[in-house]
Amino acid sequence: MDRTGIIVVTLCVILLGVWFVEQQKNYPHPPLQPVANTNTTATAAAQTVTANSNAVSPPPNVVPVPVFDTNTPEELLVITNARARYTFTSRGGGLKSVELLDYPETVSPRWKKKVAKDGVATLNQRAPIPVLAILGDASLVGDGNFTLTPTADGVHAEKSLTNGLRLAKEFHLSSNYLVNASVRLENTSAQPLMLPAQEWVIGTATPMGPDDTSYSMNEGAMWFNGTAVQDQSVGRFSGSGFGCFHGAPRSEYLAGSNNVVWAAVHNQFFALLAMPKEPVAQIVARPVSLPPFPNVEPVPGAPTPRGIQTALVYPTTTLVAHQAIERQIVFFAGPKEYRLLARIGDQFQNQADLVMQFGKFFGFFAKALLLAMNWLHDVTRLGYGGTIVLITVLIKLVFWPLTAASTRSMKRMQVLAPEMKALKEKYKDDMQKFTQKQWELYRKHKVSPMSGCLPMAIQMPVFFGFFTMIRSAIELRGAHFLWIADLSKPDTLFMIPGTTFPFNLLPLLMGGSMLWQSHLQPPSPGMDPAQAKMMRYMPLMFLVFLYTYSSGLALYWTINNVLTIVQTKLTKMNQTPVSPAPVSVLTPVSKKKK
Repeated sequence: MDRTGIIVVTLCVILLGVWFVEQQKNYPHPPLQPVANTNTTATAAAQTVTANSNAVSPPPNVVPVPVFDTNTPEELLVITNARARYTFTSRGGGLKSVELLDYPETVSPRWKKKVAKDGVATLNQRAPIPVLAILGDASLVGDGNFTLTPTADGVHAEKSLTNGLRLAKEFHLSSNYLVNASVRLENTSAQPLMLPAQEWVIGTATPMGPDDTSYSMNEGAMWFNGTAVQDQSVGRFSGSGFGCFHGAPRSEYLAGSNNVVWAAVHNQFFALLAMPKEPVAQIVARPVSLPPFPNVEPVPGAPTPRGIQTALVYPTTTLVAHQAIERQIVFFAGPKEYRLLARIGDQFQNQADLVMQFGKFFGFFAKALLLAMNWLHDVTRLGYGGTIVLITVLIKLVFWPLTAASTRSMKRMQVLAPEMKALKEKYKDDMQKFTQKQWELYRKHKVSPMSGCLPMAIQMPVFFGFFTMIRSAIELRGAHFLWIADLSKPDTLFMIPGTTFPFNLLPLLMGGSMLWQSHLQPPSPGMDPAQAKMMRYMPLMFLVFLYTYSSGLALYWTINNVLTIVQTKLTKMNQTPVSPAPVSVLTPVSKKKK
């Protein structure tokens, strides 16, 4: 392979490697803390607070579930504001579910019949434990039932135990999907009271509907230590991984060392974020099985819906007679909308927008593209499909001079192919000399082999920024464009008869335009014909990778390819022909006749 080919392939490998590392951060493989037994999980975790969560958990552990006294009927209190409906339960004295009124439960593709129930997106949906339930020893749980009392802007939940412990919880609804919560633990007895370690449940990550179960890698638990975030997906607990990297199945994730600034459970587009006033000792997360979706016919062989139940771990403490402690937590239960989360992060100084999973390297491009897309959408009033087309055109115009110069340079290099071939033949036994003469030829004709890969190197971060942004951009959820029902999912028109394989039109158009574009690009001088052919058909690899990805990304890439094809043709039409130097100047000088 010639120098240009090596440079191009190397740059692609480097960028793909960086992207792979960024993706691995979303699907890490940290081994887990050992747990003594099911009943003492929280106690052992709190007494052995350690910064290292890299020990292997041997046997599976059962999620500690309080035994609610079913003789006492469940009491529900529902409070609604402009954006959400909050359902509180007496069983556990917490928030049973949060229904987001502005977002549909699921978006059905055009080829599939709509589910009869038109619900709204619900957080902690069908979860066994409510938000802010306190789990642990029986001396903390009792029969698990609280008394609920409505207040002016929320709910008061209270419970008194036989050992003299009184638990009182206050929930106050606020704006921007925020709920201000406080828990007061009071020793009403005349004797000291030891509180065992507690797990304060922050919620369960669940899929929105049956169509989202194939995206189960998006459900997970996340926490922030003040500097970086860690994310544990459903797939990590089942032993799956990214690409060919797989780990052992696990039953628990335990991490933190008095540095849990916030913790969250999330799916692709929504998050339930707990922001305690003071950093917490640890976070614990466990997989749970969820009941099947209602009004949905089960598919034979389909996996059981699963979620990730997550809790904050508070250590053992002792309350002297008539002493009380109070802890405050602000909950965010809403969409993963960057501008909203950025404002909340600024308000609490805790970088809450990291729950968007943008990552470090491509996070800058993802944020910039998302902000630009939203600004154009607000200004032009175009749909998000039209906005993606518009922003693609604007990006192409920004890169137009660079791409045009690259095309002209590549054309001049193609004209130099006969001279390059003569040089290669002349110095075939001296590669160092050949390289020297090759660069002299480039300088003489003012061309650069880097010109072909420079536009690609500059535009690849933009592509990966789009890839990262579209993965969590809730603005694209349910956004229509032409035949596309949801820009956040593949544009499946139908399932191929006799198979379960989808027919996605837009990725096919993307692959075809990439092939057309590659055939318009002149091969590098000196490149082996077999290598040149391989490079031309490399776009098929992208087709395989992106066939089942979101149609928003395929739309961007297709429009970008079409614009590149138009630009290439226009540049060639307006280019002054370049005549190569005679090849004879490169042949050896004949010996003088005697």
